[in-house]
Amino acid sequence: ITLPRPCAAGAEEVSTVKLIHLSDLHLGKRVNDFPMLEDQAYILDRILEIADEERPDAALIAGDVYDKNVPSAEAVALLDDFLVKLADRSLPVLLISGNHDSPERLAFANRLMEGRGVYIAPVYHGEVSPVTLEDDCGPVDFWLLPFLKPAHIRRFFPEEGVESFTDAMACAIRHMPLDPARRNVLVTHQFVTGAARCESEELSVGGADNVDASVFAPFDYVALGHIHGPQNVGGERIRYCGTPLKYSFSEAGHQKSVTIVELGEKGSLEVRAVPLLPQRDMVELRGSFAQLKSPEFYGQVDRDAYVRVILTDENDIYDAMGQLRPVYPNLMALDYDNLRTRSGAVVLEEADVKRDPLELFADFYQQQNHQPMSEEQRRYLTELLETIQEERA
Repeated sequence: ITLPRPCAAGAEEVSTVKLIHLSDLHLGKRVNDFPMLEDQAYILDRILEIADEERPDAALIAGDVYDKNVPSAEAVALLDDFLVKLADRSLPVLLISGNHDSPERLAFANRLMEGRGVYIAPVYHGEVSPVTLEDDCGPVDFWLLPFLKPAHIRRFFPEEGVESFTDAMACAIRHMPLDPARRNVLVTHQFVTGAARCESEELSVGGADNVDASVFAPFDYVALGHIHGPQNVGGERIRYCGTPLKYSFSEAGHQKSVTIVELGEKGSLEVRAVPLLPQRDMVELRGSFAQLKSPEFYGQVDRDAYVRVILTDENDIYDAMGQLRPVYPNLMALDYDNLRTRSGAVVLEEADVKRDPLELFADFYQQQNHQPMSEEQRRYLTELLETIQEERA
């Protein structure tokens, strides 16, 4: 693809290759049984407005396009509409599958779609060929690497001794025909060690899916998906753009955004975030039932927001959800935080929510049996949890 804008526009002005980095759309997702499709359609329109303002040279979509392997017809139609609108803007789209996607379904007809400038990573088969954009500074090679597990890599490179997710990623990158003199951008979907997770993501067993950031050394920019909070990992060169919407109340404090990346000559990189304002925010409200019902309280709250209420009353309120719904029509969840729930450990601390399931179960086992699990028990539980996670995906 030859870009219309040159790298060197004149003695005083130097242009760049500008990218808009998206990920984790999770189209078709339901949160606390509330369908999010209307909110997703709204935020995709806001992303298109940002694309019109920023005029990027390409859009990167780093996986988890859908929320399920078999998405609903409505979710498929929404993605189709979004991709058509991007293509109508002559904006090349580079898209990969994430752990929530079916790579086979997502890649269907990808060779036909390339005619409209939509490049979808095929199912991994041991080889990756770049999509190349060209300006006066030379080529920029984009490497599309969908979500991979060690088993995927071992199938094609059985002699490489791949055991961990880091091994798998390092092996896949070693077998890419990278030219280090060119600008190289990787679009992938993995958990990089050191990134901060939140409740809406699938927790791994014992951190088994960690990828060390050192494997990304050959790349000028790594456009990551998988983690829902926008963040850099070890510097701005390796970045999660985060979800465009809040998908759990652990994300209530997030400022959602899209990431804008500008690549100049080799070694020149600028990264910034453009905020996204949703149709409905997601908030947590804490207080007594009487407080939450008072006009002085709810008058300061966005009544359209998705709400989780935490009641501090010592006694349960009869049909609290039903009584609060007229005040907060998008009330999603209600919990109590009082002496009873704390003594019964009903309300989990945020640190517990973020811990991996293996360690939580190990603590529970020790409390119940007054001794730690054996290594054999830990291995069995690890295999069981991995099987459950694969079935859920």
